[in-house]
Amino acid sequence: MTQRSIRLFQMDATVGDFSVNLQKLSRAAAQARADGISILIAPELALTGYPPEDLLLRPALIHKLEFAETKLCEISEGLTLCVGLPTLAPKKLRECDRGDLSFRPSSLHNSLVVYQYGRRLTAYHKNSLPNYQVFDERRYFVAGTEPMVCEIEGIRIGLLVCEDVWVPEIVEATCALGVDLIMVVNASPFAENKISERYWHLTDRASNNQIPIAYVNLVGGQDELVFDGGSFAVNRQGKIVAQANFFAEEMLDIIWDGKDLAKSCTAALPSKDWLLYQALVTGVRDYFAKTGFKKAVLGLSGGIDSALTLVCAVDALGAENVHAVMMPYLYTAEISVTDARRQAEILGCEFSVVSIEPMVRECMDVLGPFFKGHPVDATEENIQSRCRGVLLMALSNKTGALVLTTGNKSEMAVGYATLYGDMAGGFAVLKDVWKTRVYDLARFVNRDREAIPERVISRPPSAELAPEQEDSDSLPPYDRLDQMLSLYIESDQSPQAIIDSGFDSEEVKRICRLVDINEYKRRQSAVGPRVTARGFGRDRRYPIANRWSF
Repeated sequence: MTQRSIRLFQMDATVGDFSVNLQKLSRAAAQARADGISILIAPELALTGYPPEDLLLRPALIHKLEFAETKLCEISEGLTLCVGLPTLAPKKLRECDRGDLSFRPSSLHNSLVVYQYGRRLTAYHKNSLPNYQVFDERRYFVAGTEPMVCEIEGIRIGLLVCEDVWVPEIVEATCALGVDLIMVVNASPFAENKISERYWHLTDRASNNQIPIAYVNLVGGQDELVFDGGSFAVNRQGKIVAQANFFAEEMLDIIWDGKDLAKSCTAALPSKDWLLYQALVTGVRDYFAKTGFKKAVLGLSGGIDSALTLVCAVDALGAENVHAVMMPYLYTAEISVTDARRQAEILGCEFSVVSIEPMVRECMDVLGPFFKGHPVDATEENIQSRCRGVLLMALSNKTGALVLTTGNKSEMAVGYATLYGDMAGGFAVLKDVWKTRVYDLARFVNRDREAIPERVISRPPSAELAPEQEDSDSLPPYDRLDQMLSLYIESDQSPQAIIDSGFDSEEVKRICRLVDINEYKRRQSAVGPRVTARGFGRDRRYPIANRWSF
């Protein structure tokens, strides 16, 4: 059998933008033809972007799919193009022929369609539709029921879509048809430790079935999800023979030598800190690019969370597009102002200092009659935070810059944040990053240069809303807190199970209670990149009004 070059197009697709996505596919096909590549493979739902969510329920989608079908046939002239897109289930195709364009969620397949030399050759419909964590594909798609093998350029290729390759029975059923190679297209979002999980599944499927597998993944940010790319290929023995870079739109060429996939380009696997940091930067960059925002504004407090957020923003958008605002009050330490100014100077972004003392004083004067007879409590602290929120949102409205919030996952979990104050904004960069990981990333970005002043990292964390306040006054040390929160939120362990693993009983019950009663706050928080196994938002969904008790 003749050697063939197969190209995996690790594509950054924009949800709903058929025109841009088709242009990318067209350019990739033109380059493939020029390079003598005979088979070009694009990711899952590359045409629509992933996840298109309720855009899939709009009747106008049918017309767009019909137009795209014509364009994809044209793009495939001179080669074989394999691309993920929604296709209509046969029954609904007949309804559309009668002029009825209304359809239900079950009218669509999540498909891998093969176009060859200007015509549609075949389509495989995803068998295993994920309906867990961030996935709800059963809301939109009807599952396929049959495995499929397609002969392309003399190679018998088994077609799979994403979740299919995680199900051993689907892989085995495909191999039973007699295949030389399995091709799987994916929209697999990033989470810490997810990459090693992918490697395990694919090497296991390949070695158990003695079949090589090519895996092409989406890349880029989409609202809360970030796709890391990292496309790769394994040979019959389950050894990785080709590996694309992570968090970059690029092509990966793999070589079919007539019997197996041969060794080609293999990028190194980066560190966990590099991957997490790039996920955050990619999430920011693509959220801005895909929503049309050009500039960001954020409150730079002199603390570690806002310091890391600033570095992410500068790396994602460029220093010229980021405005850092320090908003001191009576309890703000002078070193906080100094460190914030120094960091802005190091990074080269715009920096302003705006005291909130006059605003807080006016608020207190107005509210004084209503507060009479009530003791001072967190209300006064929250007024400070809300004055800062008003300032940032006003700057956003006037200049068109999007406000980046700076809270981390540990704080959001227990409600250590102020509604309409430090939670006010459009994108929460660290929303799914535990505080302990914030420290890890701060040290990571400082590995080659001082992007964050060292004192910001070494100082005890404080909201600086009261005299000599530290986070440890209200919360356990973050290394202990994060362990408890991870067990409760990400592993769904009961408070008793957490206590039994060695944590203090009263502390565990208090922390778990804080998580439960602060769901209403999290529902009103800005979206942010999901980077753990279970993030708040579309991933972990709990009722606000409930009487559940542990």
